[in-house]
Amino acid sequence: MHAKSYITVRYAETDRMGIAHHANYPIWYEIGRTDYVKLFGTTYSDMEASGVMTPLLNLTCHFGRPAQYEDRLIVRTWCIHLTAARIEFAYTVKKINDDGTETELGYGTTEHGVVDAKTFRPCNMKKRLPELYEKMSRSIKIDS
Repeated sequence: MHAKSYITVRYAETDRMGIAHHANYPIWYEIGRTDYVKLFGTTYSDMEASGVMTPLLNLTCHFGRPAQYEDRLIVRTWCIHLTAARIEFAYTVKKINDDGTETELGYGTTEHGVVDAKTFRPCNMKKRLPELYEKMSRSIKIDS
């Protein structure tokens, strides 16, 4: 199972050449993660309200082709690894061409810890958010 997030590259995200700056990819990944969690009937705000946060531990970005001003993009997001204390997501960023085909622009991953919102100490997602943990566990792709 994966989330599909649609983005149009805004002028403010580009440089003088009209190419999207690489610093936008982590922001686009965040949009994808937010949409992914919503697939399971919850939100990041709900997770935080229940006392769980997921700070970033690692980020990878691989760039193939540039995104340009006004390109229509699709960011696909899925979970590739889940333990009680860590979550790892994978992403692809593709341009939606005028004919509906897609061209891959880049891909990446993010790894997040699962921590208590007050103490920032690691906590057990299985115990704190058992329904979400179970749903996400079942959604992990075997062929990531």
